Amino acid sequence: MVALASNDASQPEAPALEMRGIEKSFPGVKALRGVDLNVRSGEVHALMGENGAGKSTLMKVLAGAYRADKGEVRVNGRPLTLGDPAASRRSGVTLIYQEISLAPNLSVAENIFLGEEISRGGIVDRAAMRKRAGEVLETLGTSFGPEVQASRLSIAEQQQVEIARALHRKSRVLIMDEPTAALSDRETERLFSLIRKLREEGLAIVYISHRMAEVYALADRVSVLRDGGYVGTLERSELSAERLIQMMVGRPLGEFYRHERHKAGSEVLEVKNVSDTRGKVRNVSLTLHAGEIVGLAGLVGAGRTELARLIFGADRIASGSVLIEGNELRARSPLGAIRTGIGYVPEDRKQLGLFLEMSASENITMNVLDRESVGASMLRPKRLRQLTLQAIKDFAIRVASPAAKALGLSGGNQQKLLVARWVEIHPKVLLLDEPTRGVDIGAKSEIYRLVGELAAKGVAVLFISSELPEVIGISDRVLVMREGNLMGELRGGEGQDAITQENIMAFATGAASSPA
Repeated sequence: MVALASNDASQPEAPALEMRGIEKSFPGVKALRGVDLNVRSGEVHALMGENGAGKSTLMKVLAGAYRADKGEVRVNGRPLTLGDPAASRRSGVTLIYQEISLAPNLSVAENIFLGEEISRGGIVDRAAMRKRAGEVLETLGTSFGPEVQASRLSIAEQQQVEIARALHRKSRVLIMDEPTAALSDRETERLFSLIRKLREEGLAIVYISHRMAEVYALADRVSVLRDGGYVGTLERSELSAERLIQMMVGRPLGEFYRHERHKAGSEVLEVKNVSDTRGKVRNVSLTLHAGEIVGLAGLVGAGRTELARLIFGADRIASGSVLIEGNELRARSPLGAIRTGIGYVPEDRKQLGLFLEMSASENITMNVLDRESVGASMLRPKRLRQLTLQAIKDFAIRVASPAAKALGLSGGNQQKLLVARWVEIHPKVLLLDEPTRGVDIGAKSEIYRLVGELAAKGVAVLFISSELPEVIGISDRVLVMREGNLMGELRGGEGQDAITQENIMAFATGAASSPA
């Protein structure tokens, strides 16, 4: 692995990229408020901030997709004509969007040269394009050649084609917007190796991400935007979660999690010796009480999601039983679970949770249409609108109107929309599977607040998360699974019963093996 390049602050160099006083407004929205940004050659410069902070808008100004209302940009000391994508490309700026923009029916070489094809006598010289594309791909160490059709490549490989296109254009400033969003851990590590290689070759890389671990692994410096304004820049030696969060949301890390522990009420849910049909869940027993938040931790593949799906009736139980307030659930289906007061926010909100092409209002009220109707088929639109507006207010969902599609919302607002839907059924038990995955810091804080409020109202919450700090910060007690088994329970206090990362990992890895 290539070591991080260091920048000697005692020998300042002219920035590869300099943005000064950038302002940009849309109807009714001030997106950028006099933003400054300097990026050096041969550095990875992370750009962070909540959703809506202005990160992507600033980069689109740089790439020429948007014309700034005010401000100036210099690339390698030369002024850049704003609002002209071709001028940005000629200046050596390339933006790789989160959504890959290759032409799937064309080859890798054709995508690299798209719009800049080599021709001889008016005829495209595909052989020359393949030769030059192959040279670029070789420098990147790709496992595919220039003749492969783009549609046959994985997301990670398509990203490599985008980077190859940037190198072919001799780009000096490379912008990567959430590049790991759809990558596996192994693909992410390969991308990191490539980014380090590009940095060593002198590229200035702007890396947009909300993932702290990635920023720590890659960034030489970090700049933070908040509400469209520039907050500040930290050198690598100054990075810490506390400082970054303070800059992004304007409040310290300690205010993120609720610190008080709720006293458990009566038993609401009992899972007795439950196993599934695939061996993913093995003889698990647990209880949830009214008004408590129980964290469910474990490594990938431990069986946490599978257990939640069994409780909700989405998958078939091979043996064991689920009881609500002492009554066994015999109608094992999601509908049966909903009718008895169980709500479930799934891990994949887009594929399994939301109706993306439907409105915010329709998503919020989906589970209560039968309750809010007259007779068998007549809905009460005024009542549904009241419920929607109240939920938008209570959950602080940022949406233009109740009629706006869920597809157009940020990840955090989509997640709050989904939680709001389940709260409308007035659940006794709420199963939350990775509820903060893929959302920004501010949205996480809002979700923690909502979960705390639900517990205060007597809802029993099962909070599944791979992020140990949030499990520790939000949970009254923590259950830990390993390879389908429930390995242990932590209730707080001291020693082996304390809710700590060390104790959780001891159960998760099998170092502490006494069954719960």
